[in-house]
Formats: sequence, structure tokens, C-alpha cells
Amino acid sequence: MANVIAKAEEKALVTEARSGAFLEMLEDVDIEVDTASFAHALSDTLQLARRYKLSAYDASYLELALRTGLPLATLDEDLQKAARKAGVKKFA
Repeated sequence: MANVIAKAEEKALVTEARSGAFLEMLEDVDIEVDTASFAHALSDTLQLARRYKLSAYDASYLELALRTGLPLATLDEDLQKAARKAGVKKFA
């Protein structure tokens, strides 16, 4: 989330105050941390990064979506393309 917010602020899509309000709203959301990601970081994620020419950062999101069977929410075009090829649905 921090990366998305930082990029949006950098592009003047949102103000720092608006980002702060969003972060406050996030505190009320039941976010589950995936503790199994580390076990997959050096193997599955690296393979996905190589296969789809993604950064390890982006490949980690793809790996999580593949492993959990959940849709992927991203505006990154390369990651969207890789997700389609891998059979991962886009979050709507």
C-alpha cells in the first residue's frame, strides 16, 4: 500500500492529507498478513519473475494470487499481462 500511496502523491493524484485519511480508513479493515510468503519468496517468486519478466516485488503479488486463488488488484500493465497469462483473475 505504501508504494501505491507514494506513487499517487508523487504524481499529484492525491494530497498527503488525503493519503492520511485513506490510511485511517485502512485501520478499520480486517487485513490478513500472509505468513507463508517468505517460504515462497526465493523459489516460486523468482521463477515467476523470470518467466514473466517481472520485478521480484511484482512477482510476489502474482505468487500470492496464484497460491491463494484470489484475484489480483493492480494498475501495473506488465503485472496485469502476466496475471492473465498465468490464469489469475483481475479484482473488479
